Amino acid sequence: MKNAVAVLSLCILFAMSCTENTRSEATGIVEKSILATKNRFAPDKRVALFDVTAKKEGDAYILKGETNLPHALKALKAELEQNGITCRDSITLLPLLSADSNGVIRISVANLRAKPSHSSELVTQATLGTPVTILKEKNDWYYIQTPDKYLAWVDKGGLVPKDKAAFAAWNNSSKIIYRAVYGTSYAGPETTASPVSDLVAGSILEYLDETPEYYRVQYPDQKTAYLKKDDAVPYTDWLQSLYADTTRLVKTAKHLMGLPYLWGGTSTKGVDCSGFTKTVYYLNGMILPRDASQQVHTGTLVDDSGDFQKLVPGDLLFFGVPAKDGKPERIVHVGMWIGDNKFIHSMGDVHISSVDKNSPEFDEYNYNRYLRTKRILGKEGLDFKDKEGHITITSKQDNNYRIKI
Repeated sequence: MKNAVAVLSLCILFAMSCTENTRSEATGIVEKSILATKNRFAPDKRVALFDVTAKKEGDAYILKGETNLPHALKALKAELEQNGITCRDSITLLPLLSADSNGVIRISVANLRAKPSHSSELVTQATLGTPVTILKEKNDWYYIQTPDKYLAWVDKGGLVPKDKAAFAAWNNSSKIIYRAVYGTSYAGPETTASPVSDLVAGSILEYLDETPEYYRVQYPDQKTAYLKKDDAVPYTDWLQSLYADTTRLVKTAKHLMGLPYLWGGTSTKGVDCSGFTKTVYYLNGMILPRDASQQVHTGTLVDDSGDFQKLVPGDLLFFGVPAKDGKPERIVHVGMWIGDNKFIHSMGDVHISSVDKNSPEFDEYNYNRYLRTKRILGKEGLDFKDKEGHITITSKQDNNYRIKI
């Protein structure tokens, strides 16, 4: 009798062990599938959100979290189903605001932060007239995605939400782009009138009408103001005049000399290193990825050995720490080549440095941490006179780039 009981107990324990192993194996499959999906669709959390977990409840796994990538969620569920795993979807799909999921920046420069708090890290900026997607809101903050796909939080005072009709009307309206480095709009057609707001290079406003010396414009929040014609130009005229070449890039970069360094800055109120190169290209109609570690994956490789004779103006130089002892490479700085053994960059302020050891502008610190140079423009530049506007240079890991209009 005792032997029979013992055998029965062993059978029960074996069955329980098999069940636990099966559950553990299924959980492993679910976790690996989530990680693989995230690595495939959202490898860079700065530009894609896929925050998903799974919890076992009964015979099914409950998928929880949030994402703004419906195609990634669909792929995950298909993979789990293919592996015979039952799941229930409890994931929040962003944007949440179906009616007003779009907005337009309403102030000269909106500071975008890592968390919904003014004490949080400044990660980037968006200038007046920038269209954004509103993903969700929390207290007095919106979580948004900018045209370069960057994800961040902005104070609600920084933008105007717009429904589909209002957003379409804004997009289709005639506009003015501000070209001076920094300036002011006025309540009347004279500089003695009351200021309406400050402006930075790249600010975009709706065109209403004009006087011989001023444009009358409207802000995204319906305020009206006047701009001096010497400082601005109709947006369509600006588009038609665009042809990004080395001469224009260098001229724009030098025009921003002396701007202060600002971590997270991408405007003429202050720029960090990648914010500077991004701004230079933006003012010539091209949208680069936000950070240096993203920009390094655009363009074509020109040099990675310090042979600066290969470089042409407009090339981007990247600096940092090479891969070593199993640790990955770290890209921490970027500048733009301007010729004559010189590059311009934001470090302390926007200034020119040299790779010539005999030059008074020799930058020994960055010379010693130089890693490689990438070229965005081809030999003949890029002609992109299109009705929509900017060309987006898309970051890719294979050292190639594509142009998306």
